[in-house]
Amino acid sequence: MSFDGEWSGLRAEAASRMRINSARKGSPGEDSGDLVVRQDDLGRVGHEAFLLHARLKKAGDMTRGAKDDGATAKAASALGAHHFSMGDALTTMATMWNDQLKTLLQACAHISNGLDYTKKSQSHTDKEIGASLTHRNGSAVSVSEISRYYR
Repeated sequence: MSFDGEWSGLRAEAASRMRINSARKGSPGEDSGDLVVRQDDLGRVGHEAFLLHARLKKAGDMTRGAKDDGATAKAASALGAHHFSMGDALTTMATMWNDQLKTLLQACAHISNGLDYTKKSQSHTDKEIGASLTHRNGSAVSVSEISRYYR
């Protein structure tokens, strides 16, 4: 089969599985395809990311040692002192572990902080929308007034 034939077959197969700009009709949150995010959900996921960060930091430091004086660093130093190539390899492994651990910790912190920000930002946006949809006396803006914004 030629490349063009195979490519068009793959595109047709992908197109049959994709739904773009469409969602089932129904009330929001009723598996209608609408994105529904609740403040509690954001808080729980952010908190779990924070807890994961703390557990991962502790577990990662147990392997490496908090100040590079853990069992791995000591073993690498002792092996290197006796001219075993394993000492350098162990040092390289510990360095790579530390770099990957830092990357994972940053990702957990980014998720936690991002969700905290989103939760606060969404709450602020909800308050702004609520304030813009009420008159000075506290009464609700009518539907006809709201519809003028969308013409």
